[in-house]
Amino acid sequence: MIIYADIIWVLNVCIDFLLLFLTSIILKRKVKKRRLLCGALLASTIVIFAFTPFATMMTHPFTKLLYSICIIYVTFGFTRIRTFFQTLLMFYFATFMVGGGLLGMHFFVQTSALRDITSIQTSSFGDPVSWLFVVVGFPIMYYFSKARLEEMEMTKIRYDQIIQVEIEIGNERVVCSGLIDSGNQLYDPLTKTPVMIVEVQKMGDLFPDWLKEQAKHATLFTETSHYDESWLNRIRIIPYRAIGQNHQFLLAVKPDCVRLYAEQREIAVHHVLIGLSHTTLSSDEEYTCIVHPKMLLSTTA
Repeated sequence: MIIYADIIWVLNVCIDFLLLFLTSIILKRKVKKRRLLCGALLASTIVIFAFTPFATMMTHPFTKLLYSICIIYVTFGFTRIRTFFQTLLMFYFATFMVGGGLLGMHFFVQTSALRDITSIQTSSFGDPVSWLFVVVGFPIMYYFSKARLEEMEMTKIRYDQIIQVEIEIGNERVVCSGLIDSGNQLYDPLTKTPVMIVEVQKMGDLFPDWLKEQAKHATLFTETSHYDESWLNRIRIIPYRAIGQNHQFLLAVKPDCVRLYAEQREIAVHHVLIGLSHTTLSSDEEYTCIVHPKMLLSTTA
């Protein structure tokens, strides 16, 4: 039987390179491509040992651990012990994640009977799992893992910035989820009061129906006789600019109090305006209002 060691070695170089590259992405480390290549070449030499008398020694767990430490040192260098072992553990995590995904994909798509799983049919390429399957499946698992990790990170960032918000106007109160948006720099130009944005249709009975309709046309007030004066005293017109639009106006309301529950603190904000928007703020309904970052600097109640 002919074993194509060169093909196995080249494939291992490519896989090890991508695993090290994925590790650098997860840890947000900038690593030069030549160091990644050197690490991949070192990692792939384990294939060469498989055809030498040292094959048994190289399969020992302790030897594998030392080998991994050398790979990480060549690729990422050494700054301090904690960072080094963090990188080592993340390399193992990336390897197990992608490798486990490949194995799971293999057994998911196979159509052979269960009893066939116990029979190992080694090909001349040295593995019961087809190398062609690895060549095709590994890039898929690599990009899938990378995308899921990035998605998890973005979700964590979003949820770290999402807090509970309680809005009080008169006898009405509404509790909702709010996104702390550092890009929100909307102020009342006269009083410099910060403006938070709410999705008015998700505020229940906090605002009267006529005010919700009026929010669609902020500057067009007609037949004011049927409007409640207590609400008229709360209303402000806030000019703002949106991308591709100029001279837009937002209808805002002065609340009695807005309470923010962030980092196990309760922050009561009185110096704030609530901008009424009919635009859906979050497509997946993670939040229904956008909190002005300056509101977090208010005095804790």
